[in-house]
Amino acid sequence: MDAVTPGASPAAGGTLPPPAPLEMPVHSLSHLPPGGRAGTPVTQWSGIVLRRVLVLGSALVLTGWATYEMNLVFNAISVSIAGVVMLGLFVVLFLWIALAFTSALAGFCSLMSRGGGLGLGIRPDGPLPRLVARTALLMPTYNEDPGRVMAGLRAICDSLAATGQAGAFDLFVLSDTTDPDVWVAEEEAYMALRRATEGVIRVYYRRRAQNIDRKAGNIAEWVRRFGAAYRQMITLDADSVMSGDTIVRLTAAMEANPGVGLIQSLPVIVNGTTLFARMQQFAGRVYGPLIAHGIAWWHGSEGNYWGHNAVIRTRAFAEQAALPHLPGRKPFGGAIMSHDFVEAALMRRGGWAIHMVPALMGSYEESPPSLTDIAIRDRRWCQGNLQHAKVVSARGLHWISRLHMLMGIGSYVTSPLWLVFLLAGILVSLQSRFSRPEYFGDTKLLYPHWPHVDPVQARFMFLATMGILLAPKMLAYVALLCDGPLRRGCGGAVRAAVSILVETVLGGLVAPVAMLIQTMGVLSILMGRDSGWNAQRRDDGGVSALQNARLYLGYTVFGVALGVAAWVVSLSLFLWMLPVLLGLVLAIPLAILTGSRAAGQDLRRAGLLLIPEETSPPDVLARAMRNLRDMAGRPIGDALAVLRAHPALLALHCAMLPPPRHRGDPIDANLLVGLVKLREVPDLQAARQALSPREKAAVLGNAEGLHLLEALS
Repeated sequence: MDAVTPGASPAAGGTLPPPAPLEMPVHSLSHLPPGGRAGTPVTQWSGIVLRRVLVLGSALVLTGWATYEMNLVFNAISVSIAGVVMLGLFVVLFLWIALAFTSALAGFCSLMSRGGGLGLGIRPDGPLPRLVARTALLMPTYNEDPGRVMAGLRAICDSLAATGQAGAFDLFVLSDTTDPDVWVAEEEAYMALRRATEGVIRVYYRRRAQNIDRKAGNIAEWVRRFGAAYRQMITLDADSVMSGDTIVRLTAAMEANPGVGLIQSLPVIVNGTTLFARMQQFAGRVYGPLIAHGIAWWHGSEGNYWGHNAVIRTRAFAEQAALPHLPGRKPFGGAIMSHDFVEAALMRRGGWAIHMVPALMGSYEESPPSLTDIAIRDRRWCQGNLQHAKVVSARGLHWISRLHMLMGIGSYVTSPLWLVFLLAGILVSLQSRFSRPEYFGDTKLLYPHWPHVDPVQARFMFLATMGILLAPKMLAYVALLCDGPLRRGCGGAVRAAVSILVETVLGGLVAPVAMLIQTMGVLSILMGRDSGWNAQRRDDGGVSALQNARLYLGYTVFGVALGVAAWVVSLSLFLWMLPVLLGLVLAIPLAILTGSRAAGQDLRRAGLLLIPEETSPPDVLARAMRNLRDMAGRPIGDALAVLRAHPALLALHCAMLPPPRHRGDPIDANLLVGLVKLREVPDLQAARQALSPREKAAVLGNAEGLHLLEALS
């Protein structure tokens, strides 16, 4: 179903203007397409180079110092193969946390300065700028709860109306939904949204019958058909909410800076109810700005794209961001799953600047409600990031863009490296415990080859590493104390400190489980298993205790085995590994506790893990929550029965049917079988039972099938 229905009501005579196609040339990653603009003024070049030298150079210096100190732990007396392996792993892992620390330190300085995290002429407290061009709001959706999606869109439309500039925007709901019942429910929810926003903003709906290249293909198809009519587009996600003020300021900044291709805001995680979701949103709200200000400070015009809540210059996207299919079979080949990083890199390769403005508030999203749900999403992200290994060497990419991809790969590869580092440490200790040391080899030396690990030096390095790892949280707390609205919104200085402690302890216990989840994800991808494309669960309906026990029993068994091995070696090693062991052994109760809505609400009533957006929600979020209570979570009815019962909806559905099949077009087997079944069944109830979901979807997308449906009693 590839038609687009106009937002104006039929009675008003509204019609959709002719499509405005914009060519997206499919190019090779090794070919640099023409076009683009210089994104960074020459006067700023020396400044951004200095910033990168400070952040990256400091991380390298810190890693060099740590390498020297750790070498004293493993190879103080003599060099051993095990010691060299452990040291090599340590260097890679420490460089990762050192860069996070130096970037966070830069973010702290940016947070403490006036005007940090903005640029491009954006003034959050200044008068609202006037827009001169048309902008499209794009909401791709795939088998999502239509009520939840439309609730957020209704809040966005109302917020835009309050700015007085809603007329500069058109809203497109771009459906890739495959479930026929959800499809018809989307159309019904769209009709309600269109009625509610009539005269305020134009709303269009389009469903693709073929989900070619998933979300990236959905956006690209819209750009090819309608992109030339809009100077900018703002991409949203199914759980996105953005205030009208923020949308207008982002769009105005794009209009005022012709060399900029993309401006990314910082989405704040909201609406968490389970303990896990509330931990995620607290961490995102308190630590997130520090991290985002840091990377914006030294990334400059080579920023990144997170796939949603960003304004994009349509021309830049069309010229540069067409994605090729990667060579080879899935999971490494085929369509690029984590397309946002690559799209940003391609636009920057074409000369368009990519900026992040983390200080501009008013952009929101939601978090998965449990560890299990985030593991499912993380598996898909893991595959997408590992695919970047085939992209990172593409010709013409900016080195910062390559660094983005390498860091994305590293965010998953470091998990198996941590596991190997942990297991190697145990093996070294076991060797020291059970292997008889060789005091003197064939070569006559003054000192023996003693397998030696310096416990005092090891303790020092452990404390130093933990200090660097936890320093960003402490810096974020200092920044919170200096920010009155944030401090009060988090319950005050004391409650915020307790919340950080709770989040750190629980997060530390969950970390070993997350490490194993990511490790298994990486291994499954290396074994050739594709993650597929499934809708994300967004409500707080918890996973049962029995399901949690089945899912996390293996982690508990692994933790017990590690604990026994550590105990056999020595009590000190066991105590040293206790934080990791506790997280693994308690994996089942941790999954149950963190996925509990009751636990999350108990902490909220205690004033813990609070964020300003829930203690004093902005208007757009309050509207979204009211809409969510009214619209989301309703049972989705059978599509055949719903269409039969609502003539207006059936008329709308028929108006959006794709063109009839032409001679020579591929024949849909599901449609043929579905039509045969509809001709043979005696009534609607029998049809509902006879048709499979794919057959039902095919029939609902065909004029003959709808005529047969209408004829049933």
